[in-house]
Amino acid sequence: MTVFQRRTLGQGDLDMFIAAHERFAEGRPGGRRLSLKFVNLAGLDLSGRNLTEADFSGSSLENARLAGAVLERAVLFCCAMNGADMTGANLRRADLRGVSLRGASVVDADLTQADFREGVIAIPHASKGLEAVKHQTCVGVADGAAFTGATLDGAAMDGFSAQKADFADCSMRGARLNGANLKEANLSGAMLQDAHVAGANLSGARLTNADLTGVAVDTARTEKADLTGSLRTPTDAVVARAEALFQRALDGNAWAESNGVLGEPAMLDGEDLRPLGARLRDLKLAASSLRGACMIGLDLRGVGFQGAQLDGADLRGCDMRGCDLRGARLGGANMAKADLRGAILSALPLGGGRSLPVKLAGASLRYAKLDGADLDGANLDEADISGTGLARASPRAA
Repeated sequence: MTVFQRRTLGQGDLDMFIAAHERFAEGRPGGRRLSLKFVNLAGLDLSGRNLTEADFSGSSLENARLAGAVLERAVLFCCAMNGADMTGANLRRADLRGVSLRGASVVDADLTQADFREGVIAIPHASKGLEAVKHQTCVGVADGAAFTGATLDGAAMDGFSAQKADFADCSMRGARLNGANLKEANLSGAMLQDAHVAGANLSGARLTNADLTGVAVDTARTEKADLTGSLRTPTDAVVARAEALFQRALDGNAWAESNGVLGEPAMLDGEDLRPLGARLRDLKLAASSLRGACMIGLDLRGVGFQGAQLDGADLRGCDMRGCDLRGARLGGANMAKADLRGAILSALPLGGGRSLPVKLAGASLRYAKLDGADLDGANLDEADISGTGLARASPRAA
């Protein structure tokens, strides 16, 4: 393999270039787009900086600190990023073709529609420059990297190698993994709806409780893979039952809107509600029972769940923005990667000075979005809140 010739840049010079780029990205005077090709930036600090559309082609960012950095549409083509810390970084639509991420931390990063495919880079000669260019093929690799809780929806990962990488609780909806090497990778709890896996190597991979809806698993290699508890595409019988279940939800909405005069609380315990898609949006389902219901990935924006029974429900990846969950029972519910921005999880007033608190014992809120959520009085002691960034939610949570 050809060794890239890279010039070294210090932290001070890098900070100066980044400051000019941030002015460019924000449309302020004196700005200039950052273009640092074939530069050695190993170990430097770029955390929290706005690097939108910056170009680092062929550079080394090994062990660099990029936590919380904005790298949307950035060019990281054929970069060496082994051991880099990109925790919580925004890499939406970033060009990561041919990147090397061995041992890197990409935990809770947003990699929506990022491109990880193979890349061919033109390498200028060390002394002759562009007069003697060599071309080198770079295969994307992230063996042993940690992607836990990351969003990889629509990412192009065909031919990508991520052996023994950790994709637990990731959202990988519609990702292209054709021919990818995910041998012995951890995909437990990952949401892979409609992902493409033709020719992928999933042998020895852990896919426990993964959502494989719309995934042609039989087109991949799965020897010794653990598929315990994984979800598959709803059967025809489940789809046929959806209309009747929706009618129950409408009855529950009528009951809530009429203060108990019409309809009755919806009883949906253990039901697979995935075929309902966005049909429950904005309904009032107060006092309804959805214990153990499968609602993974549903659009539940604005639903009124006051006092509802949601113990053990699967709410992974649900859009629950603005939901009213006051007094709801959510013991053991799985809300990993759910979007709860602006949701209300405070106590439900019952009159006479009494109130009904939200029950979250044993619930999983791993990597959920809680920006602007009202958690006043909510007891999170027994809930898993890993990666939630609760500092951005209501400061009065217990």
